[in-house]
Amino acid sequence: MSAKPDLDTVRLLRRARDLIDRRYAEGLTIPDVAAHVHLSPAHFTRSFRALYGESPHQYLLTRRLERAAWLLRQGTSVTDACTAVGLSSLGSFSARFREVYGETPSAYARREHTDIEQIPPFVAARFTRRRRYDE
Repeated sequence: MSAKPDLDTVRLLRRARDLIDRRYAEGLTIPDVAAHVHLSPAHFTRSFRALYGESPHQYLLTRRLERAAWLLRQGTSVTDACTAVGLSSLGSFSARFREVYGETPSAYARREHTDIEQIPPFVAARFTRRRRYDE
């Protein structure tokens, strides 16, 4: 595992993470994000993983799936949720969603979600975020 990045790199990585959080639904690529913070894609990916414990691509996909889950809880159709978060393949979206949430998007949308609606969104995101790998 790589050493933790220096303070200047941490600042750049926080800017990159903020960019991903703001523009996840756009056609954002990891080289675009790396260029935004003036790092090479390889160095950016290594440093991001060392700091946050997952690759920038995994973070971007998880962010998109979190937003899709919120849209599904609001009654958005699976297809509309998929395209709203910047994904183009419904099949890939459904497979990744099931991998992270343990059920298909349509099953997730049909399920009752009153328990999570009572929790502030920033708290819910922190404690309900699922990981696709063991730490």
